[in-house]
Amino acid sequence: MNQVDWIGFIGVFLILLAYILNISGKLERNDLRFILFNLLGAGLACYASVLMEYIPFVVLEGVWALVSFIALLKYIKWHGNESQPK
Repeated sequence: MNQVDWIGFIGVFLILLAYILNISGKLERNDLRFILFNLLGAGLACYASVLMEYIPFVVLEGVWALVSFIALLKYIKWHGNESQPK
């Protein structure tokens, strides 16, 4: 396997790990680890797809990364509000 394959493999592994941990009840979808596994995994898979010039997966993984990034922003906003004094 070359470097691009390894980048894609690690990205897909992280996405699948998040999914498996979620369906097995070990991680909830609003858990920071779940969000980060998806964001990092999709980002790596998207990057590998860019390097391979395979546009369908650039779009798929790019959207996946964007949705995960939005989930991270919501997580940060939600948890930032919890620490504010009332």
